[in-house]
Amino acid sequence: MTGGWVYIVTNRKHGTLYVGVTSDIRRRAVEHREGAFDSFTKKHALHRLVWMEPHETMPEAIRREKSLKRWQRAWKIQLIEQRNPDWDDLFETLNS
Repeated sequence: MTGGWVYIVTNRKHGTLYVGVTSDIRRRAVEHREGAFDSFTKKHALHRLVWMEPHETMPEAIRREKSLKRWQRAWKIQLIEQRNPDWDDLFETLNS
């Protein structure tokens, strides 16, 4: 099995948050940016990748995603701001 990523996308600082999981963070970030699927993220224009965390296996990533989805919003904001206090779009870091 390949590794996975847990990530958070938003529309703006302190905006709507979406926690997701993927095996290919670059591909998934592009899909969010392009609104590739009719979904919650497209409806709310959640294009800005503000947090991501690698995991060695997909089951591990899925467990973490499910855990984060149960977190309070304030905890998710703290998690983002620990590594990304300005809520910069991390998409560009994926291509470096």
